[in-house]
Amino acid sequence: MENDPTIPRSGRPTIRDVSRLAGVSFKTVSRVINHQQYVSAEKRERVLAVMAEIGFQPSQAARALAGHRSHQIALICDNPNPWFVYEVQAGVRQRCERDNVRMIAQPYDRSSPALLDDIVALIDQAHPDGLVLAPPACDDRRVIDELQRRGIPFVRLLPGARIEGVPATSIDNEQAAYRMTTHLIGLGHVRIGFVVGDRSYAASSQRLAGHLRALADAGIAVDLDHIQQGSFDFASGKAAADALLDLPAPPTAIFAASDDMAAGALVAAHRRGIQVPAMLSVAGFDDAPLAEIVWPPLTTIRQPVRQLAIEAADLLLVQSDSSERRLDFQLVERESTAPPPSA
Repeated sequence: MENDPTIPRSGRPTIRDVSRLAGVSFKTVSRVINHQQYVSAEKRERVLAVMAEIGFQPSQAARALAGHRSHQIALICDNPNPWFVYEVQAGVRQRCERDNVRMIAQPYDRSSPALLDDIVALIDQAHPDGLVLAPPACDDRRVIDELQRRGIPFVRLLPGARIEGVPATSIDNEQAAYRMTTHLIGLGHVRIGFVVGDRSYAASSQRLAGHLRALADAGIAVDLDHIQQGSFDFASGKAAADALLDLPAPPTAIFAASDDMAAGALVAAHRRGIQVPAMLSVAGFDDAPLAEIVWPPLTTIRQPVRQLAIEAADLLLVQSDSSERRLDFQLVERESTAPPPSA
């Protein structure tokens, strides 16, 4: 085929070039490109050989024309923790690569008045085959209602309340927080401070609910002064810990709803000369790389963020009948927790 004068010598080879050189129909080439059935092995091999010979690379536009799909999915994600965002993007991209699908990542600014307009513009311009909605977009009714109105497939990653017929991937945030608080109580702690995450994330209320349930089950009265608001970031964790440690009877343990906030609590304690864990236990949530870097390393809840993202993309790409995939969490015990001083 090297001397075949019909092979294009300039410009980018097109799907019609492949069709002509392979002696098959345009539709047959389209089916090969889109990994569809109803193509004989002989024709498939012939098309693939021509594609390799002339260096044909199917464009996204050609794929869309051939299969009425863009072979792109959009990820809508916003989180104050860069590690979380990276893990979500890596997981979705990893699953997409298996099917030669492109991931489009769209930052999500929940405070922007043009938020819905931005997402609609993305849909109209890129025509994604579906969307993965990460927190807090996964609980934004404006976004959900618009996608349902348009009939666009989407999957919710770590959502709050379930929506009938809408697939999702999650962990049991409430049970995970319950498990950590129960662990601290088991060490002998009664005065336990809790730092709540950003109010706009469903996980924040879920983790607080788990903490309160553990206290109730242990017969420990809730002290509202021991509950401080945070924003999932280091600064808010430090501020919340300072407020807790300023109390006349400060807690002997602080459970922060993210590792970043727990790191802030560690710094607040260190600056006061409070030894962790001899004088104060500190626990986090996520098991981000930070959890092993800080001193002492954090006892925390490990949530498999990347695998959750992989599963979300898989639900979207295979269009599974499964409405929810719930993954396990794990309590990881490290050096930041111990019995209280009086125990």
